[in-house]
Amino acid sequence: MESLRMMSLAVAAAVFATQASAQELTGTLKKVKESGTITVGYRDSSIPFSYLDDNQKPIGFAIDICRVIVDGVKSELKLDKLQVEFTPVTSSTRIPLLANGTIDLECGSTTNNPERLKQVAFTNTHFLTATRFVSKKANKLDMIDDLKGKSVASSSGTTNIKQLTEANAARNLGINIIPAKEHAESFLMVETDRAVAAVLDDILLASFVAGSKDPGAYVISKDAFSKPEPYGIMMRKDDPAFKKVVDAATSALYRSADGQKLYDKWFMQKIPPKGLNLNTPIGAELKHEFANPSDSPDPDSYKAM
Repeated sequence: MESLRMMSLAVAAAVFATQASAQELTGTLKKVKESGTITVGYRDSSIPFSYLDDNQKPIGFAIDICRVIVDGVKSELKLDKLQVEFTPVTSSTRIPLLANGTIDLECGSTTNNPERLKQVAFTNTHFLTATRFVSKKANKLDMIDDLKGKSVASSSGTTNIKQLTEANAARNLGINIIPAKEHAESFLMVETDRAVAAVLDDILLASFVAGSKDPGAYVISKDAFSKPEPYGIMMRKDDPAFKKVVDAATSALYRSADGQKLYDKWFMQKIPPKGLNLNTPIGAELKHEFANPSDSPDPDSYKAM
């Protein structure tokens, strides 16, 4: 927590340098200034990005990033204190709740893509993932074509279920796609044999396998439905003043040594509440992204130099 507080202070200083005090506040900054509150949307089972601890409080890699963003906003608005309210969101509700003003930031595991950019904005990328499937080793499934004619789960309202649907149609696989309300439900369907596989972002699948009763019973496919895709914190569209503050906060964090430390905290160490260690070292592409922050939705732009 002390490390997080120090990085927040560093980011706040960076954001403070970008202030234009003469400008009249608009959009989210005006809303937050007038209410004294900023509302953060969180996911309840997107380990290690955004999930609930034993006390039912939101924690995770994306939540820590959002706390740094909040400190940047607080500094920008010259507030002595800024109340943070947390609101649960799902794959289906996150964009509507952001658009209607219920939440101001969505801090989870949301893919930045051109389709979503028609409705929302994203700050700099904090993770790169790909869509794959998890299944029980006993079923001996690894390639997408192995799912032909079988029941497969995926979370509704996600990029994953869209890619699964497209692959199903393009390859004429005849897959019975079962929409789940949340990521945990998708994996549960595999655990209980209601589906032979669950299609989600590979890092989320890794977290569910690590937290299962028998991690050795599962395998994540090598075959992927997508190229590496960027995760970003979502904000409302057409709010450049707020985006400037958020981008400054995330850029300062990722460029600093604290960016790597924060990554290691959630991906290379035991995390609450069960002491899981995902043991997922930062990849060359994400390391390059941290050194050169970008909000690009194009998977091809994330190549290690």
